[in-house]
Amino acid sequence: MRRGWIAALLAPLLMAQSKPVLVPDVSQRDIEIQYSFTGANLLLFGAILYPGGRLPDDDKPTDIVVVVKGPVQSILVREKQKLGGLIWVNASRLRYRSAPSFYAIASSKPIARMLDARTRAIYELGLSSLQLSPASSAPTQEQDRFARGLVELKARTGLYVEAPRAVEIPQGVLYRARVTIPARVPVGRFTAETFLIRDGRVLAVATREIDIRKSGFERFVARSADRHSVAYGLVAVALSVLFGWGAGVIARRF
Repeated sequence: MRRGWIAALLAPLLMAQSKPVLVPDVSQRDIEIQYSFTGANLLLFGAILYPGGRLPDDDKPTDIVVVVKGPVQSILVREKQKLGGLIWVNASRLRYRSAPSFYAIASSKPIARMLDARTRAIYELGLSSLQLSPASSAPTQEQDRFARGLVELKARTGLYVEAPRAVEIPQGVLYRARVTIPARVPVGRFTAETFLIRDGRVLAVATREIDIRKSGFERFVARSADRHSVAYGLVAVALSVLFGWGAGVIARRF
């Protein structure tokens, strides 16, 4: 009886040891944005450690998915309509409480071929599986329409990216993938998540953090606007008046 209880207690540990382990890393943990910042090329790499140090089974290959997420933010999406066939006006709108400010996913093959829709939704793998959390109880069709519009807008600016087959896994042990950080990326704490997938199941997940922040004069301006908003506004107005007056003087003389 005692042996049976001991075996039952140790079974989860033995099962955990039989699964592969991820050892991920990123090429840059800190990215500084200056006036000349044109974007960054982030390399995500790592190794897959198999139990007992054995090589991966060719009959059951493993896949890797890498997701880079920015801090969530509240976003208001407006839908435009043409009035009288001449001008565009704002029609409907929908606010999202927690949409990721940046989302990039790279995988060794298309996500739909690795996981079912339910698993993709649980881990938010893929642009179509993002949980955007609308702030109002709009009809489902309207929510889907606005969600597609939000994803399309973000994708145009390079803030939402989906890159199937962008992860390389030489010999099934080491992996690497590149994610482009655009110049318009927001600042904050980012996460780089790596998923190990086999037979339609997520076997392991590992996370690394990335800090993207402004530096130099841009950081001074951003901190001034945040900490001393009244003084920042007065200085901005004074500079606008000063430059406008100076431009008028130069125009009158020449």
